[in-house]
Amino acid sequence: MSTKANLTELLAETGGSARQRKAVIRQPAAANATAPAQKGRGGTSPITVHFPKQVRDQLKILAVQSDKTLHSLVAEAFNDLFAKYGKPEIAPAQTEHPE
Repeated sequence: MSTKANLTELLAETGGSARQRKAVIRQPAAANATAPAQKGRGGTSPITVHFPKQVRDQLKILAVQSDKTLHSLVAEAFNDLFAKYGKPEIAPAQTEHPE
């Protein structure tokens, strides 16, 4: 049995080479450990949709003209849609954090 050190491994360790280095498996950090929860958003889920820029612009103009938030306008639209299909109007129009 030879007790000699492997010269390639020894040089790689001392020289900082990554060629012979074994991969280190890192465990992902817990999601809540890095991102603090925002107040007032508990129990909610984001809804993301994509429309042309003109739709967004018109919605923002309407919000300013009617002195409402984007959130309240979208909640109103959701409630109108729910009513059209005979569903309860459950989208809250008031938010703690105006946009």
